[in-house]
Amino acid sequence: MDDRSQPRSARRRLTHVDRGGRPRMVDVSGKPATARRAVAEAEVGCSQETLSLVIDGGGPKGDVLTVAELAGVMAAKRTAELIPLCHPLPLTDVAVRITPDRSTSALRIHAEAATTGPTGVEMEALTAASIAALTIYDMVKGVEKGVEIRAIRLVAKSGGASGEWHRASGPAEIVAPRPPLPKGARGPARSGIRRTPRAPGG
Repeated sequence: MDDRSQPRSARRRLTHVDRGGRPRMVDVSGKPATARRAVAEAEVGCSQETLSLVIDGGGPKGDVLTVAELAGVMAAKRTAELIPLCHPLPLTDVAVRITPDRSTSALRIHAEAATTGPTGVEMEALTAASIAALTIYDMVKGVEKGVEIRAIRLVAKSGGASGEWHRASGPAEIVAPRPPLPKGARGPARSGIRRTPRAPGG
């Protein structure tokens, strides 16, 4: 039911604001620590010429994809310093993948973050995707200032009392959160960046 159809007193309140309207960090001390994961995405639209430069690594600032992926990982780890009321979280996994898409003349960013804790990692995944997109812009603005950053959004999350959530399918690829790896397991996600082979032509 839409909260607006309920009496004001019964509507859900923004949890980061107290009854006096003052900002606050939500107290999560009573919540159990559970495995949590979130997936976010963003898209950077550019010309075919700029896209070719990025794919070929011929931009004036070097390897755009590697730098932007690394920037996204670094940003996820500093989310609590950037977003005032976010909790500092011990991240157990951060992965950023950027895929060129010639059919839409865009770079598609896929970011995942995971933790085992009392609160979710949606903001960490969204921050990773956002900073990766901004880094792409910074690295290509010398050749194309009209680049667009768009469609920054949460795709899916898992864990916590609310369980799993998935955005309804749309134009962009929807990728469900991966379950946490067993303790001691090793794999690409543990490295911080999951890379997709890039053919010179696209």
